[in-house]
Amino acid sequence: MATEVLEYLRPERGGRFLDGTVGGGGHAAQILSACPSARLVGIDQDPEAIAAAAERLEEYGDRVWLIEENFRDAWDLLGDSGWGDLSGALLDLGVSSHQIDKQVRGFSFRSGTPLVMRMGGTTGGRGPAADLLNTESEKELGRLFREYGEERRWRALAREVVRRRSERPYEVADQLVASIEAVLGPRTREKDKARIFQAVRIAVNQELAALEDGLDGIRRLLRSGGRLVAISYHSLEDRIVKNAFREWGRSCVCPPEVPECRCRGRPLGRVLTRKPVRPTTEEVARNPRARSARLRVWESE
Repeated sequence: MATEVLEYLRPERGGRFLDGTVGGGGHAAQILSACPSARLVGIDQDPEAIAAAAERLEEYGDRVWLIEENFRDAWDLLGDSGWGDLSGALLDLGVSSHQIDKQVRGFSFRSGTPLVMRMGGTTGGRGPAADLLNTESEKELGRLFREYGEERRWRALAREVVRRRSERPYEVADQLVASIEAVLGPRTREKDKARIFQAVRIAVNQELAALEDGLDGIRRLLRSGGRLVAISYHSLEDRIVKNAFREWGRSCVCPPEVPECRCRGRPLGRVLTRKPVRPTTEEVARNPRARSARLRVWESE
């Protein structure tokens, strides 16, 4: 959704911008190309993404600052660095095409794919998906399948995972697929398998907690009139973005039982997209993975 991102961020006006999920640098390059005075800081926890972005954005020289970290720490990284007056920020959430396509990263359920799913890379940091499946309690696995995968048969699936790991530890995607099919049936749809794999991926990377933390920190970095564009790819992400933007737009967030306002007493900004912006038919035809994208925009007061 490059056209929509540029339309809302308005980089042609210049200023400082944050790409909190810089990936290969595609959006970043378009932002920097829109104005010779625009500067950009790009954050990504994936070292491969940072390397790809550095190569793609090399021509922009010192107008670019790349940081290998998680965007959830944006405020801690940038709050005291002189970047606390952003004209715009972008979060293009979810897993990247590069991560999905590279089998060793373990994000797909193709046969033989290792159960890794770490957005920060294949080594270091939080343990891989296999560790989660092999060590978490049945109760916790059920919660993950229910909350993150929105799976109705979460109890049975958690029980099946625990039973199978007692016979053979989880190592590859085929084993998790077999567990899913044992519970949901051999004709389980691809999108249902994807939901369960998504639940495991979210848990491995603590994606929802990172999003909540990151949104608040990035909001604090925006200057007056600065805009935050967030693109989500499933309902759990979109709900967090929508609720955060809605709360920031309220003048009072006191509990109902409080007789008079004791909070900030003013809105922090306004939502610019009453409904999420969806990709065009043409874009989905070019890039089928964009079909689930939802774009929302908020502007600081």
